[in-house]
Amino acid sequence: MRSSRSTALAMAGVLSLGLLAACSTDDDPSGDSTADGDKITITVAGLQPGAEQTAVDALDERVEQFEAKYPDIDIETQEYNWLASTFAADLAGGTLPDVFEVPATDTKVLIQNGQIADIDEQVKQLSYADDFNPEVLAAGLSDDGLVYAVPAKSIYAVALHYNRKLFTDAGLDPDKPPTTWDEVRAAAKTIKDATGVPGYAMMALDNAGGWQLTAAAYSRGGRTQVLDGDTYEATLTDPAVKESLQFLGDLKADGSLLENTQLGWGDVNSGFAAGQFAMYTSGSDIYTALVQNNGVTADNLDYGLTALPNDGDDSGTLGGGTYAAVAPQATAEEKDAAVKWIDFWYLSKLVDQDQAVADAKILAEQDPPQAVGTPTLPIFSKEQYETSLGWIQDYVNVPLDHMAGYTDVMFEQPVIPEAARATQETYGLLFPIVQAVMTDPGVDLDALLAEANTQSQALIDQAG
Repeated sequence: MRSSRSTALAMAGVLSLGLLAACSTDDDPSGDSTADGDKITITVAGLQPGAEQTAVDALDERVEQFEAKYPDIDIETQEYNWLASTFAADLAGGTLPDVFEVPATDTKVLIQNGQIADIDEQVKQLSYADDFNPEVLAAGLSDDGLVYAVPAKSIYAVALHYNRKLFTDAGLDPDKPPTTWDEVRAAAKTIKDATGVPGYAMMALDNAGGWQLTAAAYSRGGRTQVLDGDTYEATLTDPAVKESLQFLGDLKADGSLLENTQLGWGDVNSGFAAGQFAMYTSGSDIYTALVQNNGVTADNLDYGLTALPNDGDDSGTLGGGTYAAVAPQATAEEKDAAVKWIDFWYLSKLVDQDQAVADAKILAEQDPPQAVGTPTLPIFSKEQYETSLGWIQDYVNVPLDHMAGYTDVMFEQPVIPEAARATQETYGLLFPIVQAVMTDPGVDLDALLAEANTQSQALIDQAG
């Protein structure tokens, strides 16, 4: 979940379900998409509110290139940040762009509720339609295998982000980041004792807290939901969930935890960029957001990225990402235009050398430069990922040598998808428990998790 997300990956709120959708068509002159003779205008998700001007400039330049390639299509960009709690109302009110982004956790629900358009015909016409990583594409497919959303960006695994300067200041080797949770705890305490800066921070606001608690449980071999035959069962009482919560209590007892229970996705990024703490977990692609939204450069943050510790049997890393979708009442012409934009903005740079270089060149030549080369999991194949990275090697400006702890294992570390039923709602049940243990390490976790498990099962049963 990223919320979003993100992404991520935006991360707040519980999805309000509704069967309403409002995308303009030729029959609805009040909408955002209009046809003018043979010319069509569509609105598309742009950057998050508050993005750096250089990121906006880079997007504007790509829009100009798109409109030169497709003179019959006008693109209007719109600031956009996914919020599950407001999506249905925004869709009903016609305030969403025609092409918008959703986290992987919500694609299936939106498909089932008729809240995104069937774009199967348009996607199947793309030259690389058969080359998608099937495990990644699966989240955007309906039960009968039609394409409703495509993986677009920030396909990530949760990883550990760390401030290399604080490691150095505390006498730790930044080139040897922690590989176990015990080592994370020890490093956090060493950093706090030596520098006075908290060694670790945890997202705990709204669903972001449940998202990251789930990632921590996965990394210890636990699950928050399992499929038993044809039935999904809530497993919030899994020992790994409790162990992950106790870890936060231990950090608090050590005095090394940032004592802020109100950090969401954007908040924790801002705090990290400002050097307010040394380590946190989030999607492996966060460096791009740090540059885009927080003004991070190689000069003002000595950034490090390493794999999330995997301890115990069945351990793995929670994966997710952002998918591009089209508003449900789009006409065939609007869907054609929308998929052309999705191809151009999100995907062609991964499979076409000229597009890859054009995109990287624009980003790298901004002042200050935008991130080029941030590690992500492959939307297509590992081989294609490595090929496309080679195309843009002259423009890569992210500190890949400081990300080796992640990139060395990113294709071998097991990636586990988010729970299939009542995902966001279950995150909503978990984050208050995260906040509780961060406030009082002696809280009765067994009782809290048992009650949350009962509620989660009811939500799973309701979801069907």
